[in-house]
Amino acid sequence: MPMLTPFHHAFPVRDIAEARQFYGEVLGLPEGRSDVTWIDFDLFGHQVVAHENPGMPLPERRNHHSQVDGHDVPVPHFGVVLQMDDWQELADRLTSHDIEFVIEPYIRFAGEVGEQATMFFLDPSGNALEFKGFTDMDQLFAK
Repeated sequence: MPMLTPFHHAFPVRDIAEARQFYGEVLGLPEGRSDVTWIDFDLFGHQVVAHENPGMPLPERRNHHSQVDGHDVPVPHFGVVLQMDDWQELADRLTSHDIEFVIEPYIRFAGEVGEQATMFFLDPSGNALEFKGFTDMDQLFAK
């Protein structure tokens, strides 16, 4: 697999202090540059930026859902594909912080091409995140 370049993703949050606590302390993401209304976070080598928007709509009015493998997947969502050990470490970290999962951590396509772990949860502003885990990264785009 070719080396990937980092992506940049900016997203709204209703409270910058709440975002700093969630992304920094709960997810354990290092903080980069910041200002009064925004914060850069290092999301496993990718730059994600929380921008404060105190008037953002309530989560239940923003998220669309799509049926995938019998689960109600929130759309839009973002996250990272991790090596399986890193994914499990993150799942354990989230569980220890009593994060309420939209979709509990589980294995999709067990024993099949593209086997992967996945989990979905919301940040305090209602932004949906998905993290995937692969034992074999060559299976990421396998059919």
